[in-house]
Amino acid sequence: MTLSLRGWFGIVLWKRILLALVLGAIAGLLIGEGVTAISWIGELFIRLIKMMIVPLVFLTLVSGVISMDDPKRLGSIGGKAALLFLLTTAFAILIGLLLAAVLQPGAGVDLSTAAPAEIGAPVSLTERLLAIVPENPFEAFANADLLAIIFFALLTGTTLLLVGPSGKPLRDVFTAGSDLMLKMTGIVMEAAPFGVFALVAVVMGTSGPETFLYLFMLAAVVLTGCVCHILLTHTLFVRLFARLPVGPFLKGVREAQLVAFSTSSSSATLPASMSAAENNLGIKPAVASSVLPLGATINMDGTAMYVAIVTVFAAQAFGMPLDMTDYMLIGLTTVLVSVGTASVPSASLFLLAAVLETIGMTPAQTGMVVGFILPFDRILDMSRTVVNITGDLCVASIVARWEGDIDTDLYCEKPRM
Repeated sequence: MTLSLRGWFGIVLWKRILLALVLGAIAGLLIGEGVTAISWIGELFIRLIKMMIVPLVFLTLVSGVISMDDPKRLGSIGGKAALLFLLTTAFAILIGLLLAAVLQPGAGVDLSTAAPAEIGAPVSLTERLLAIVPENPFEAFANADLLAIIFFALLTGTTLLLVGPSGKPLRDVFTAGSDLMLKMTGIVMEAAPFGVFALVAVVMGTSGPETFLYLFMLAAVVLTGCVCHILLTHTLFVRLFARLPVGPFLKGVREAQLVAFSTSSSSATLPASMSAAENNLGIKPAVASSVLPLGATINMDGTAMYVAIVTVFAAQAFGMPLDMTDYMLIGLTTVLVSVGTASVPSASLFLLAAVLETIGMTPAQTGMVVGFILPFDRILDMSRTVVNITGDLCVASIVARWEGDIDTDLYCEKPRM
């Protein structure tokens, strides 16, 4: 028993997760809907990593701000990260619009048989901005409102720096708390292979690959866009802006990508992203603990690309011609609605109303589009979440390089196979 456990833990984690993912897909296909009997394993894993998110974000972010020693560095890191997030999102939208315009996934699609879905009213930009400042921080913690938690953590860390020597005992507490959460993250991640197995098995057992047959062209465009964005935009940014080789980056992010694929949630993948950043990419806590929580909340490359593609898909399906002005409006609106998107499965579908409205789509038509895609969205959501977290780690690597907060020897170190 000891030898078998030693052999299991001797296998590098990303390989265990990948093996579990493949076996889960096979089990789901063979067993079918009966595989839902093990859905509790996946739900338990999700609960474990959700349990980590709020304390991990708050403690590591406060600790990261404290480790900067100078409040000015916070503005430097945050400003650079925000600019890069906007750039990667713009590139994602551009790739999505180009692919959708050329490949025309919506041409000839009949949406008349789709059951309309209820679409909530889009949240205004003013409301989004006001919600960043919590009326009650404890309520923000209870509701896992990440934007509000990030704001409160930044304020707490900055104030502790300004307090000076008298705040040292509390700074030590936050530093120890951050170390505790990072160690706990490593423990929880050991459960990832089992959770991934169950999550993928249930998706395959209840949906199956035949779901792609109903919207094959849309799926093909989305998946092509995801691959192009990672291999072109993210690697290009790492090479040009960080002056780092792209091979170690792609190898270093794979564990987080596999967790993102199985959970379909950027927030749920945050513990894995933090682990990959510090242990694989050599990004120091000052950057990792400030950029990654922010990215998990506001950086949605895959989501932005998906919304842009589905908008063009819907216009083609309803026979609505789009000119250059329409494409520009789609791009601009998609950037705005993607910021602060709830990082949970399928959240992007319910942002479509704001974007579709810009090209004259009626609420009834929007409901038909969402109703058509919703049953098949989980599999596509898995892919675009991979893009989201890869973008987070790409930006974190670049900012860390610019700030001198990256261990290049660890980054370039040959990973354990």
